[in-house]
Amino acid sequence: MKLKHLSTAMILATLPATGVFAAALDRSGQSISAFLQPGNYFEAGISVLDPTVKGQEAGTSATTRKIGDMGDDYYFPSAALKLQLTDKFSFGLLYDQPFGADAKYTGDNVFVASPNDRVLSSLPVTTSSIGGATTGNTSVEVDSQNISMIFGFQPTQNFNIYGGGVYQTIKGNVHLRGSAYSVFNGYDATIKEDGAVGWLAGAAYQIPEIALKASITYRSEIDHKFNANENLSLAAPLANAAPALGGLVPPALLPAISQAIGGFAAANSAEGQSKITTPQSVNLDFQTGIMANTVAFANVRWVNWKDFSITPYKFGKAAEAVGPLVNRPNGFSLVEYADDQWSVNAGVGRKLSEQWAGNVSVGWDSGAGNPVTTLGPTEGYWNVGLGLQYSPTPATFIAGGVKYFWLGDAKAQTGAQAGGNDYVAKFEDNNAIAYGLKIGYKF
Repeated sequence: MKLKHLSTAMILATLPATGVFAAALDRSGQSISAFLQPGNYFEAGISVLDPTVKGQEAGTSATTRKIGDMGDDYYFPSAALKLQLTDKFSFGLLYDQPFGADAKYTGDNVFVASPNDRVLSSLPVTTSSIGGATTGNTSVEVDSQNISMIFGFQPTQNFNIYGGGVYQTIKGNVHLRGSAYSVFNGYDATIKEDGAVGWLAGAAYQIPEIALKASITYRSEIDHKFNANENLSLAAPLANAAPALGGLVPPALLPAISQAIGGFAAANSAEGQSKITTPQSVNLDFQTGIMANTVAFANVRWVNWKDFSITPYKFGKAAEAVGPLVNRPNGFSLVEYADDQWSVNAGVGRKLSEQWAGNVSVGWDSGAGNPVTTLGPTEGYWNVGLGLQYSPTPATFIAGGVKYFWLGDAKAQTGAQAGGNDYVAKFEDNNAIAYGLKIGYKF
């Protein structure tokens, strides 16, 4: 079965909006499909996500109030240039935004601060009136950018061995507000943009006559080191309240709590370097012709979120101080995940005419554990997608796609609760819609 005229449908399998709402901070899916296109090739695309993530106070929360939509809309671009320098050597530049987060809590709940917040609710004290809290909303924003420089060697028409360097930047800010975060209510952190390098390597096999193409790509973890701008707004009020703790706590606990509060206050003046290591990953891509003008395609992705955490320096020192009081003797992180992420996207693409092609797809994502961080309270997804591509000339195309996501139910826990079964809210029956647009040129 020869499928030499199927290039339109083959490109269609690389429509945008593939990852978009994956586990943890995963966003783009880090595809290298553009680099594996034949000849010289350029593409540019944009993906947009509109999530709805609502919930309710639960677990250790004293109330059961509703939590309004905390998932903000976001978009991210991508671009790629691939040059076939000779019959055996190729070069590519890929740009994407692989990791990110954008969320904000509003309304009246444990993630929105008020003057009456119980700032010591997670500590074993008999009162909830020590210290004050700033007003405001819990929010998080994380942005990253990747530029991958890839060199490929094709010893035969069928094999492609490739590798190269990756330059990555990351920046973000987080604001913790509300009684859910106890003494960390009012915590702020700003991470200025930091750049670091990593690498990727992979291999591909293809039989163009039957539209068969398979590839496996490994991306390394990337270490970022930086000085975060942090503020523990309750440090001073707690330090001032420490001498007056007599009578407010059981006498046997007074020394430990006084020491913890002192350590927490000292953390606000501590200085040191923070580190974020973005995770290693593996992508496996496969497609093959199944009948005239029709291809089946699949992508399997693994991301090592289990070993990922974010612990800004002052936050970490404060967490070490109060950790023994919440059964975390070694402290805790701002964000961490319990499981690695697995995701699968599969579908069928068909060439409808010389100018038009379309596809349908289904996807599944495992999530990165449950309970999960309050800053991203969903556990994986199922999705369905539709795509359409128009090629006004044999060398150009414009493609669009839409995907609907059923987001997995999750229990949300603070950093102090991570690793256990306690949680402060639950998020159920949520969804998202993603849109993608891409243009391409073969030359």
